[in-house]
Amino acid sequence: MPSDLISMARSGTRAARTALEITSNNIANASSEGYVRRSVSLAEVAVGTVSSTPTSINLAGVAVAGIVRNADQFRQGEVRRTGADAARAAAEVQGLENIESAVEQTGVYTSIVDFEAGLQALLSDPTDGPLRAGVLEQGRTLSETLNVAASSLDAVGDGLRFEAGEGVENVNRIASELARVNLRLSRASDASSDQTAQLDQRDMLLQELSQYVDTRISFAPDTGVVTVTLGGPSGTDLVNGGTTRSLAMATAADGTISFSLDGTPTAISSGQLAGKSLSLTQAASTRAELDAIAAEIVTTINAAQAAGVDLDGNPGQPLFSGTGAADIRMIAANGAAVATAPAGAGANSRDVSNLEAMRSALSAADPAGDMDTLLFGISSAVAGRRVTRDALDSIASTARVALQAQAGVDLDQEAVNLVRFQQAFEANARVMQVASDIFDSILAIR
Repeated sequence: MPSDLISMARSGTRAARTALEITSNNIANASSEGYVRRSVSLAEVAVGTVSSTPTSINLAGVAVAGIVRNADQFRQGEVRRTGADAARAAAEVQGLENIESAVEQTGVYTSIVDFEAGLQALLSDPTDGPLRAGVLEQGRTLSETLNVAASSLDAVGDGLRFEAGEGVENVNRIASELARVNLRLSRASDASSDQTAQLDQRDMLLQELSQYVDTRISFAPDTGVVTVTLGGPSGTDLVNGGTTRSLAMATAADGTISFSLDGTPTAISSGQLAGKSLSLTQAASTRAELDAIAAEIVTTINAAQAAGVDLDGNPGQPLFSGTGAADIRMIAANGAAVATAPAGAGANSRDVSNLEAMRSALSAADPAGDMDTLLFGISSAVAGRRVTRDALDSIASTARVALQAQAGVDLDQEAVNLVRFQQAFEANARVMQVASDIFDSILAIR
């Protein structure tokens, strides 16, 4: 009996010592990112079964069955899903804000209005040199602001594509690291310290990956090896065991981007890459509308010029060249080139009928109204996406808090566990001492 007591007490001290080590590790890593609280799983050691030896004492101590991670795959999945949605919304808002700044701060709308005002002022005296020079200067300012707006939009697109390219590189890096973790997990002992550390790293990598792309995750039930699929249920595996596929980005002629896995087209609907893609789609649409406005101005003004004569009585020549916002230019050399008079009028004519026709045609084309609509559309999109971003941020934050409450370390509880396991260790040590004293007493009987 004393020897049995010693064996049971020794197993108890071992279990208590392991629990103390795990508790200390929890406290030390309480603020470590990605760390999931551990606990010790204990199992009863029995020398027989009640069915085989119903009158025997079956208890023979306790053994450490393994180390348990306090992880919840559902909550982790929610953090990944909501985090991916929030990352997409944040990236899209950032891109739209840059597009808005590129178009609005260059002053295109104001320059169109000023050019129309210059034509209106010229009606009062079509032979006045300063008024004619003012029209040309305002036209030159208009073309330059359109050039700057186009250049700014191009810069926004370049920045978005560069960031998307970095995101693709990060996805491939994370996929490679996940494949290495999978290989280590397949070799790790079940419920060992090494396995739990690898599982922590796996979950942290999966959460990092969800910031870039939306994923479908499946876990091997025994080893924890993960399979990551992009593109929804019918998508392509990015990581499968120790193998990976390479994510690649392609740029279309209009600057929009698409993705593929080892050549297989892949749709990405959440994460930063999706947000960058949506922003680039908006940038391409905005650039096309800006080009249309510039082309409209060039076509309308040059057509009106061709129908009249300039101050010297010569047939009107184009004021603008170019086909879009990037290449529109004021090409007239001086103010006399503005064809204010109708065809057939002589030099220094004060007949403004062609100028009125030019203004009417420009009013009908309404580039200022189109520009105002463009700016309003972008501003509305930014405002709407901000609301969406804030809502998704709140949802993602709630999911993170729920996961932290479930899987994080509670220092108060760990302090209680330290005392409890220390007392258990001391109690088992005392049992060993008592068993030794009993054994000595028996030996001393004569």
